[in-house]
Amino acid sequence: MLPRNDINVTAGREGLPGWCYANPELYDIECDVLFRRHWQLACHASDIAGKGDFITFDLVGERALIIRGRDGEIRAFHNLCRHRGSRVVADEKGTCPGVITCPFHAWSYELDGRLRSPAKPRSFPDLDPVEWGLKPIEMEIWHGFVFVRFQPGPQPSVKEMLASIEGEITPYDLDGLVPDEDGLYCMESAPVNWKSVRDVDNEGYHVPMAHPGLQDLYGKNYIDESISGYVSRSVGVIDDGPARLWSVRQYKTLISNLPEPLSGLPRQWVYFGLFPNSVLAVYPDSVIFYQDIPKGVGKTSIRGGIYRRKNEDRVTRAARFLSGRIDLLTAEEDRMLTIWSQEAMASSAYDGMILSDLETGVREYHDKLREIIPVMGLKAPPPPGQVAGINAGMAEGAE
Repeated sequence: MLPRNDINVTAGREGLPGWCYANPELYDIECDVLFRRHWQLACHASDIAGKGDFITFDLVGERALIIRGRDGEIRAFHNLCRHRGSRVVADEKGTCPGVITCPFHAWSYELDGRLRSPAKPRSFPDLDPVEWGLKPIEMEIWHGFVFVRFQPGPQPSVKEMLASIEGEITPYDLDGLVPDEDGLYCMESAPVNWKSVRDVDNEGYHVPMAHPGLQDLYGKNYIDESISGYVSRSVGVIDDGPARLWSVRQYKTLISNLPEPLSGLPRQWVYFGLFPNSVLAVYPDSVIFYQDIPKGVGKTSIRGGIYRRKNEDRVTRAARFLSGRIDLLTAEEDRMLTIWSQEAMASSAYDGMILSDLETGVREYHDKLREIIPVMGLKAPPPPGQVAGINAGMAEGAE
């Protein structure tokens, strides 16, 4: 039966309006209040296992340097020389042999961030090594994973934020993980707004049609649920039935033969969404993370890492290879979906979303965004130059 014209069938089911995916003024607000002020998963401690080992992490104009010191401690700094602002480390990962040396003018810093010496020190007044050392970034390590926050924000500590999943995550021994053969990675940017990536990733309604591999793996045994304002949980319980795809069929056989203690883990893939843009996924054979990295209002790349257990046996290694293969195909399928969704918003026929009861993850995520950035609740975009002002007024009125 067709809906009556006087009933708003989309009430409570509307997603964000299309203008929110293409407005550069809104993007600037997002960079400030979301990405700089919320925790970001940067790496695992095992990615920088040795003294002097480092990784760099760039996000919306911020540059982080995460490095292990001579004392074995991990520290996070702004990747910014105190002299002229150059990157003090240019590579994405590597090892600093004893000191950090800026590639611009050769200012040098200790591994704990203190200024060691400017080049040609007699040309400067005396510089206090702490005051003129690298600027620290707020950092927290949770079960081996390193989180950073560029500016103070509304979230509690990472430990408090993820307390609700502590019991479920503990058996996976995340502290004992090591990087797989490829380690940290970054996928080619897609011509989409970062929220288009989140929208696809935040629901399993599309799995039966769009992801043959996942449908073969856990089929109907998939649910999305919210745990807290900053954490969501999606779980796919692996189906014991026959699989059509060779990779899935072999994977099911392999995870039935994993050694202890892995054989005691649940036969499921669990994805923990970490607001605003990261996902930590735990499998019987491996652990992964991935996150959306905005490169502009209409460009996004995917950054992540894949981790294995130490002393991995042949069965677990083969299972990890196959789960990675399934994941890669899924990522390629999702990439196309995000592009199609983004394209639609430029069409004269596009008039918004109507979300299913199976897309609660998208609805709750959009509600969270509207709570933090209330201007996103407007169906039409504010006039040019007024997005920030109107958003500030709406936020003040909501207090």
